[in-house]
Amino acid sequence: MTVVDDRIEMADTSDERTLDMMFEWLEPTPEGFKVEIVEGNSFACDVVALSEEASADAKGHWRYQDIEFVAEVISKDTAANDYGPKKATYATAGVPVYLIIDPYTGTWHLHTIPKDAEYRSVLSLDFGTPVDLTGTRVGLALRTDRFPRD
Repeated sequence: MTVVDDRIEMADTSDERTLDMMFEWLEPTPEGFKVEIVEGNSFACDVVALSEEASADAKGHWRYQDIEFVAEVISKDTAANDYGPKKATYATAGVPVYLIIDPYTGTWHLHTIPKDAEYRSVLSLDFGTPVDLTGTRVGLALRTDRFPRD
């Protein structure tokens, strides 16, 4: 039998790591790289648009409530995250418009009307068909005829 006499001392210390701590360890991120912590719900978006009223806090962080649009370009290594946990997290956070651009299939997928961790409206079309965001907070149309394909 092993007797441990430092249980009280151990209980007073914590090795719990917060997302802020993890990002501080990773900063500064080398130019040309981005960092994501998946399944901890902290993502680095390819493209994000914030509301005009958005402002960063003292640490330079933005509120998720100010996100109006997120776009992700699929890569082979991150496709499962973009279609899975990221989509669910953005819907849960109420991000009104989530666009997935998939150069492997030559399609784009527009997700809108977030509710209960999913998007209720999904439109998927081929490259060459514009992404019409004029009826959303983004208020523009994206040409896709020159999107690269892998």
